[in-house]
This record gives sequence, C-alpha cells and structure tokens, in this order.
Amino acid sequence: MQKSHHIVIVGGGAGGLELATKLGRKLGKKNKARITLVDSALTHVWKPLLHEVAAGSLNTDTSQVSFRAHAQLNHFEFQLGRLCDLNRAEKSVVLEPIIDASGEPVVAQRSIRYDSLVIAIGSSANDFGTKGAKEHCLFLDNLEQARHFHKLLLNAFLRKEFHQGNEDNKLSIAIVGAGATGVELSAELRQASTQLEHYGMHNIVANKVDIRIVEASDRILPALPERLSTSVQQELTKLDINVAINSVVAEVNSEGLQLKDGQQINADIKVWAAGVKAPECLTTLDGLETNRINQLKVKQTLQTTLDNDIYAFGDCAECPQPGLDRPVPPRAQSAHQQASTLAKTLSAKLKHDAPTPFVYRDYGSLISLSEHSAVGNMMGNFSSKSMFIEGRLARLFYISLYRMHQIAIHGFLRTGLFWLNDRLVKALHPKMKLH
Repeated sequence: MQKSHHIVIVGGGAGGLELATKLGRKLGKKNKARITLVDSALTHVWKPLLHEVAAGSLNTDTSQVSFRAHAQLNHFEFQLGRLCDLNRAEKSVVLEPIIDASGEPVVAQRSIRYDSLVIAIGSSANDFGTKGAKEHCLFLDNLEQARHFHKLLLNAFLRKEFHQGNEDNKLSIAIVGAGATGVELSAELRQASTQLEHYGMHNIVANKVDIRIVEASDRILPALPERLSTSVQQELTKLDINVAINSVVAEVNSEGLQLKDGQQINADIKVWAAGVKAPECLTTLDGLETNRINQLKVKQTLQTTLDNDIYAFGDCAECPQPGLDRPVPPRAQSAHQQASTLAKTLSAKLKHDAPTPFVYRDYGSLISLSEHSAVGNMMGNFSSKSMFIEGRLARLFYISLYRMHQIAIHGFLRTGLFWLNDRLVKALHPKMKLH
C-alpha cells in the first residue's frame, strides 16, 4: 500500500488552524493525505481577541478551541510541541522536550517526518532591544500572557482601592505603541475602569485610572490611512486616553518609561505593544532565508526561497506581491487568504499540478474601541472605492471578522450555536471578568 502524503503544519494560529481544517476536510477525510498540526499550546484563541482577555471583557472559557477535539472532528492529527530545529535532508522537524511546571520531563525531544511542511508560527512584539523592556513590561503575544496581564490588573485595582496614603492614588497605565493592539487595549482598559464602581470598587472610578499611549511616529496607527488615524485619535480623546506621539522610548525602568528626550513617564503598569518580529528559531532552520525581523522569505507561491517542499505564511513569512514595494502586511486577513491559497496548492500538489500564486486583496482595516465604538475603512469587494465607516456599523463589521474565522473552522451551523452561547453567557455573567 502506498504511503500517504504527510503534510505537517507548525503553528495553530488563525491561519494554521484554518489550513489544517480545510485540508482535513478535503484530504484527510478521504485518506488522500495525512495532516498533522503542531502547536505549543493545547487550545486556540483568535489573537486579535487577546487585548479583551487582558482587560477582562472576554471570557476565554467559551472562546477557546481545543486542538485535540477539533482535530478529531475534522480528520487531522494534533501534536503538542514547539519547533526547535529542522533537517531538510531527512525531511523532519524537531520539537523541543515537553517539561511540566515542576521541571520534570513529560515528553523527550522528538522528530516528525514530513513530505510537505508548512510553517505558520506567527509573530511577537518587537522591543527593538530597548533596555529594561523585557524585565518591566507586559506583553500580549499569547493567551498565557493575556491571563497574566489580567491578574496583575485586578491586583493593581485592588491595591489602589485600599490605598490609605495621602498621595495621589491614581492607577497609571502606559502602553508603548499606537498600532491596532495598543489602541484597542487602551479602549478596553478604559471600559474596564468604568465597570469598577458598579462592582464595589468605589475608590477606583474611571477618572482615577490614567491611560497613556506612547508612540514613536508622528501619528497613531501609522500603518493605516491618515483619516482613520485622525478619527481614532478623536475617539481616544473622548475616552480620556492620553496619546504622546513623536515619543521614542529609550529605556524602561521600574518606575516607568524613560524617553529619548530625557522625559520620564511614570506608570504602575507598563505594556509593550510596538512592532512585530517572527520567532528567533526561524533564523536557524537549516539555512532557510530570513529577513531582519526573522521572517522566512517566501516566493509568491508561499514556498520558501530555498526549498519548494517547505511553505510559510502569516506573520512569520515575508511574501512579495507583484507591483508592490512592500510585502504582504502581517494581518489576520492576510493569514486567512493565504490559508485558502495554500489549501489549493497542497491539494494540487498531490496531482503534481503547479502551485497557486498568492494575490493579496486588502479589504480595509477596522479598529475596535471596545463597546464604545469602532472605526474603519472598507474596500475591495465591499466597495469600488475605499469607504470610511464608524460607530455601530463599524462595530458590527469588526465583530463579523471573528465570526468569519469561526465559520472557516467550525462551519455555519456550529458558529450559529457558538453565537447563541455567547449571547447567553453575556446575559448571565458580569460584563467584566472579576477573577
């Protein structure tokens, strides 16, 4: 009996999970190929929701996807592990040992053989080597960090609630980076501060939580259209969120942020949300080409430049586009589109057909400002020209992005049931997670 073609996908983020699901349904179900998804966590949470987890406005118990359960339902396999090495000659990936909380080994280092390998391990915040950033800042790159943030936030609220000193008992939060993550996190934190009095913390009301965003560029959301930046800036002002532009952080210390011009911004909680880079391990994968932010260089077909049997997509890949001087931007919509293209390519590969070139379609950008509002510009299939939207309509479009992701991995029926469950949970539970 001929051995089944083995497709190994490393990374269970939005793109990786969607790809594994598509291939499982199309190839795994019919035994045309063996599909294995590898991830260092046991569950998936859509990364654009992490700022809501950190602020306490999202209950992750209802938003997580169990990789093992989902794999069983969608005809692929799941392996728990973290990529640490690659042997292209033997066509195998090496996974780190699994160690428990007490330091005891659970699973030894192991290898997985592949016929086609897809790397989709995403990105993390880039601190640009800023002194003190790793030691004193919180990051929001994964669910574990978001939960840690939330616990520290609740403790900070509690500490200020029972502060008995004569000095100002305001809670100060400084966020480095005015990209989508920094802006959306600031709005969620303001929403959380408005809920505190309702739940018995009468000393820490909204006007006693000082939220500040520090941005090195000359405007917030520098990667997005200027009109969108201006509108979001106005909304942040209404929410009493301070923004310092043209402010480069030179050092982070226990007291706060030291700017390049010498100014000190004191803060009880420091958050780093500026810039992105791919994981360092990609720079040592058996000679594969990477760029200055560790992304794997790929061709338009999403094949790595030095190995046609290894593909990379999402935030960890630098993918060129014809006629453009910039690669595909690191956005959730990019990963979603690339997963669809790769599903076609890998299915065609079994028939020895040519790969499908990836063509990025920009459908616009949406920025959520918690329950207060949303702002965005829609384009592509939504409109012949760029269409600026804000308020409830923009908020509806923003929510629909998550539902589209759910439809891609669960289908319409199950997504409808998840939506109904979310409505019930929202009606039965507090608006803010308090534990």
